[in-house]
Amino acid sequence: MPLFVADIVPDIPDRFWKIPYDIAHYRDSATLVGIETGANCQNFAYELLRHFGRQVPYFRSSNLWDDTEHTITVDQYQPLDLLLFSPTHNAWGAHVAVHVGNDRAIHLSRRVGLAAVWPLAQYRVLLGGKRALFTNSDRSF
Repeated sequence: MPLFVADIVPDIPDRFWKIPYDIAHYRDSATLVGIETGANCQNFAYELLRHFGRQVPYFRSSNLWDDTEHTITVDQYQPLDLLLFSPTHNAWGAHVAVHVGNDRAIHLSRRVGLAAVWPLAQYRVLLGGKRALFTNSDRSF
């Protein structure tokens, strides 16, 4: 799935910039009606990928890191690769963001309360990247 864009930020719809961070809005939460009312970093990242035609199941971060059926591990990042960040080198509870190009990532920021684009150097520990293997037309999760 090669991408030939250097930066996807201008193509991100306004609705993604308005989604509030809400840790209680995870995939199986009874309060999750849609991400417009709030989401955690994982749901935000997966929905952004879906908007751009990629598909990954709603994994918790450690399950995403261990997955080999739907994603591959990459060390040369392209736009739309999922990136996992953590204060340690453990994927359990890691923060999930989406690479947007130019050594930057978009994520739903707890600190800001909304989506933010930060340079990769802003994060403490970058565990690595995962690339979706399927497009929206390949599978439905």
